[in-house]
Parts: sequence; C-alpha cells; structure tokens
Amino acid sequence: MALLSVSALSVSLLIIAAVVVVVSADDNVPVPENKADINKWFNANIKPFSERKSTLDPELVKAEEAARTIKVRKDGSGDFKTISEAVKTVPADNTKRVIIEIGPGEYNEKVKIDFTQHFVTLIGSSQTDRPVISHGDTAKVYGTVDSATVIVLAKYFVGANLIIKNSAPRPDPYKKDGQALAMRINGDKGAFYNCKFLGYQDTLCDDRGNHFFKNCYIEGTVDFIFGRGTSLYLNADLFVYGEKGLTVVTAQGRNAESENTGYSFVHSVIRGSGKGTTYLGRPWGGMPRVIYAYTEMTKVVHPGGWTIKDPKDAGKLYYGEYKSTGEGSNVAKREKFAKHLTANEVKPFITLGYIQASKWLLPPPKLAGSTKISRGLRTNFKTDSYYLN
Repeated sequence: MALLSVSALSVSLLIIAAVVVVVSADDNVPVPENKADINKWFNANIKPFSERKSTLDPELVKAEEAARTIKVRKDGSGDFKTISEAVKTVPADNTKRVIIEIGPGEYNEKVKIDFTQHFVTLIGSSQTDRPVISHGDTAKVYGTVDSATVIVLAKYFVGANLIIKNSAPRPDPYKKDGQALAMRINGDKGAFYNCKFLGYQDTLCDDRGNHFFKNCYIEGTVDFIFGRGTSLYLNADLFVYGEKGLTVVTAQGRNAESENTGYSFVHSVIRGSGKGTTYLGRPWGGMPRVIYAYTEMTKVVHPGGWTIKDPKDAGKLYYGEYKSTGEGSNVAKREKFAKHLTANEVKPFITLGYIQASKWLLPPPKLAGSTKISRGLRTNFKTDSYYLN
C-alpha cells in the first residue's frame, strides 16, 4: 500500500507539472467607474501575447509568432520613403504579422490595406511626435467611403501612434457631397491606440466588424463617427466644430434586432465649439445603437441629446446613457426615446465581451527594434519581438 501511494503521488506530481497555465481576457468584467482605474483594469484583462497563446484565435497566434518589421522614413533612412510602398510588400492572403513602423513627418498619400492583407500594423515610431498621414479626397469625386485617407478592409489590423487626416476644407453644411473621411475601418478585429482622426463631415467610418479604440482623439462636424461597426471606445476625446449648421457625433447603421452592432463610449469626453448645438447621435440605419457611459459631456451637447427625422421611428432606437457628467449630461430635457440605463442594462456594453476581445485583442504594440532591410532584399524581413512584456 505504501508503494502504491508513492507511485500515485509521483504520477500526480507529473500531471501537475504538465499543466499549462492559461491566461485569457476576462470578457465579463465591466470597465471600472473610476477613470483612474482604466489602465489597471485593461492590463489585468488584456494580458500580453506570450501569456495568452492558448486562448487566442489560432490564426492570430501563428501570425504573431512570425512577425516582421518594415521601417518607413521620409528621409530615406528606412526601408521605404512612403507608407504605400511598404503596404505593397504585404502579400495577398497574408498570414504573418507585418509591422510597418513609420517615422515622424507628414506623409501626403492615400493608404489602402486590401481585403486579404491581414495582420498589418501601422505604428508611429514615437508616441509624441506622431506621423501624419494626410490626403484630401471628398465624396463629390470619389464617393463617401472611398474618400478616406486610410482604408482598411482586412482583418486583425492595428493602428498606433498615428495622426490620420483628411485635408479637404470644411464643407458648406447646407450642400451635399461634403463628406471627407480620414479613416475607414471595414475589417474585423481591428484596434487603435493613441491615434488622432482629423476631419469635418464623416471623419471616421467605423464600418463593419469588432473594433477597439483606446486613448484616441476624433474631431468633426456631422456624423463624424458613422457606420455599422461593433465598437468599444475607451477614453475617447471627441471634439465637435459645433458653431454652425447641424452637428452630430454619431450615425450608427444597425438595421435589425439580429445585428449585434453598435458604438459604446466609455469614460470619454465630448467637447468643442458652440453651445447646446451638438447631438449625440442620429440614425443612419433603421435601428441604431449607441451608448455613452461615464462620459463627460460639456456645454456643446444639445439638451435633447439625440435627434431623429421621423418620430414614428423612436421605438426602433437604442440610444442609452449611464452615469455621464458635465453640463451637457443633464437628462431633464432629453428626448423621450433616450434610455437612462441601469447598471445591469449597461453592463453588456462596457465589458470586453461586447467586442469578443478574449479571442483577438492584444495590448498596445511596443517596438523592440529591427534591422534595416536592404532594398535588394525586401522580402527577407527580420523576425523580432512585437510585444514587449
């Protein structure tokens, strides 16, 4: 009996030693009410890649383990002088993370990451001296969605430390075809960190898929965040040019109850010019869904909060607010169709589960350095550490 017990103990110890510790994102823990706790919450729930390999999408794991880096520098000291040149090296049906590190300066070009150019990262080499990607197309010439300066159609995109700008002048608010997009994100599982999106009408087309925005600045006039995305905006700075004409922050495009789409803004700020002239949202689709939680709303926000063309559509809307602050957050004069959410009602929209983050969302990228690539060997990239843990 004693011998058997020792053997059993040995086997048990071997089994315990073989157990792999799995760390995954907790999709059910809501963003804390205290804004000072955001980073602690995020770091606790979105662990580095090395700790979550067994819980992430298998194709994402494969891509991250084979990451390669390209440098773009305007002065010619990198591998390419333009971002578009670097993007061209990403093959169709790409399966490996391609990190395009962009040096400071203004890049006057239109950048498109096509449907099968998955796993691309555009990252500024500095968090403070961020590169500017600028172009001036408008809807009048190119159509609304194709007017964007940066267009991303592929999955698993990451943007960090970037300023993306549509340089077209502010349009006449009473004329058509004034849309001029800075960014269009149409690929699933895309994330943005420390980015600025500059424009006026329709600045950011947050179109299709699950998206995450953290510490981003977005400015505009009318519908300057619009589309059919399922997106969580954490600590967003929303600046409205609201001193003339109709100004609206969002135009979300959900069209049916079965569509699990919508925008959720948590611990964000709405500020800008004008007083009481800017609406939080209006419909683009028939059943739009937008939520603001713990958001500071300054005097720019219209007392009614939301606007619709036809009162008959009021029952189809899901416009919710929860524990927001500031002069513009007073719910006394809100439209009757606006929802004043309870803690239980708002919870699904302020957790990482809203965007299914446990399968794909990773911490902000940190560059570990890469060697310069000879122009004669553009396909021989150095594999290096993408995420510093």
